[in-house]
Amino acid sequence: MPLFLLFQHALTPTYPYSTIGRALKNQHTETEFSMSSEFNYGGQAVIEGVMMRGARHMAVAVRAPNGRIEILSEPLTSPIYTSRWGKLPFVRGVALLWDALGLGTRALIWSANIALEEEEEAQQLEGASAWGMVAVSLLLGIGLFFVVPLLITHWLDQFITSPLVSNLVEGLIRLAMLIGYIAAIGRMEDVQRVFAYHGAEHKTINAFEDGAPLTPQHVRPYSLLHPRCGTGFLLVVVVVSILVFALLGRPALPARLASRIGLIPLIAGISYEFIRWSARHSTNRWVRLLIWPSLMLQKLTTREPDDSMLEVAIAALQDVLAHEGVHEDESRDAVSPQTVLTQS
Repeated sequence: MPLFLLFQHALTPTYPYSTIGRALKNQHTETEFSMSSEFNYGGQAVIEGVMMRGARHMAVAVRAPNGRIEILSEPLTSPIYTSRWGKLPFVRGVALLWDALGLGTRALIWSANIALEEEEEAQQLEGASAWGMVAVSLLLGIGLFFVVPLLITHWLDQFITSPLVSNLVEGLIRLAMLIGYIAAIGRMEDVQRVFAYHGAEHKTINAFEDGAPLTPQHVRPYSLLHPRCGTGFLLVVVVVSILVFALLGRPALPARLASRIGLIPLIAGISYEFIRWSARHSTNRWVRLLIWPSLMLQKLTTREPDDSMLEVAIAALQDVLAHEGVHEDESRDAVSPQTVLTQS
């Protein structure tokens, strides 16, 4: 699996967005209905597929080289979902980010191995080698988007007298590098397919949240953009980092470097709370104005999917819905009969 795909995931892991969603039609117990009505489904693109996650379950659907759809289905059992500390503001954002990173990485590795199944001499990704690549990706992400902008700004500080301006310049450099990185990898053919599956994930979630039937013809007209996208989370992180670092002034370089790395959890927690709040109030015109830049950034990370990609995204969401008792009557009629289920 190309390292840049793990790098991309390390930058934009998917978040579960609880207590911000519309009520879902659930025919089971009041407890089950309460859990579903307080949860918005989300996902992420993987190699030739899509991962979807719900309140209690996740599924990864991948188009295998033989054309069939294969599905990896898992319950979500982390204590993050049930513990009190997992619900604390700011703490929950960091905890969920860490959980999402691990969950999404497993999905990405599994999808890569499915894609490699029919390639001779292909080496399956597993164990220490796979997670070693994840660690390298994380280090690259932190180095490129937190350390490098600081070092550039430190050199420019000889021309800057104001600490506030210095932090603003650092933030603008970080933002420019982020946009440049996304635009650059978006020119790669493999990444364009991942971005198309990203678009399929968004369209499927948008259709589901609008109450539309989960079939390619009904999902196709929906928007490629979604207010809860991880790409938007990245933009919020950049903006929040400017505000947080501005409060620290301009200490010596070692202290600034330590703050850029050590305050990542705080910045992630604040950013999560903003995304959560903005999604809950996304119908407010002022809030929509605030999230407009993140929606525009998504135009760089999504592409128009074809119907075969929509089938894969729908299959992933339907598997999650079926396991959570939601829309069971509609959950099996939209996908190609060549679907293969791989349960774990």
